[in-house]
Amino acid sequence: MIEHPYGDLHGGRWLVGNLHSHTTASDGQRDHQAVIDDYAGRGHGFLMISDHDILTDAEDHADFDSQGMILVPGNEITANGPHMLHVGASGLVEPESDRQQVIDGVKENGGFVIFNHPNWHANFNHCPQELFECCEGYLGLEIFNGVISRLDGSPYATDRWDMLLSQGRRIWGFANDDSHTATGDVGLGWNVAYVKDETPEGVIEALEQGHFYASTGVEISHIGVEGRHISIETENASRIVALRDTGRRFATVDSRAIEVEVPEGASYVRFECWGAGEAFAWTQPFFID
Repeated sequence: MIEHPYGDLHGGRWLVGNLHSHTTASDGQRDHQAVIDDYAGRGHGFLMISDHDILTDAEDHADFDSQGMILVPGNEITANGPHMLHVGASGLVEPESDRQQVIDGVKENGGFVIFNHPNWHANFNHCPQELFECCEGYLGLEIFNGVISRLDGSPYATDRWDMLLSQGRRIWGFANDDSHTATGDVGLGWNVAYVKDETPEGVIEALEQGHFYASTGVEISHIGVEGRHISIETENASRIVALRDTGRRFATVDSRAIEVEVPEGASYVRFECWGAGEAFAWTQPFFID
């Protein structure tokens, strides 16, 4: 049986959103309203201000003009270890050097954890794989982080994701800007979520359930499952790659659409949709029971 993260999509709509952005409250170059105005102008439906160890919550949101976007409370847990987003935070969690303690604190506080930019730094190891493997209870990791495009390391971390998925981890892949500057850090990566309840809680629920795909420019228009067959259609991909355990490609088409039969013995299948330049879209994994 295929566990289909996109199988229950009715009564809502697709919203584009970024969960990783900084303001002058930490190390960003623009104030909160300027950041909000920019993302709203780009057609985003939700946004989380994620200043370093500084919570931006509903009380703070009341001071801003959301421009119609859903503002999600949260922060980036930064001190004492690899960086993590606390999405849907109701309070600050102590940034313990033991990141499992941080995850446990988030569970008590509410919301969820995403590990950030795993392949940042010259050694491509901001988040060691051993940490991913020993921690439990985080929702996912950034498989794309835009700001690392101009820093040491790689903005991509699908390699880390496949290693974890191949070990049986059920985690989601996110794409975020990690915006700091007024130019260059915005509109690089985003999450497209199917949201039924257009509130912060509704966005959080959609992300928790995997009802989203990550993108840097390719738009997915259809995802279907029929028996052991999965079909993907896009608006603007020029190539679609189907991958399974250990990141192994088992099908590639130079087209805007693909249909595959799940290979025997696969524990998961995911799809990468390649467009022009660095435009991609990544589906969440389809787990195979």
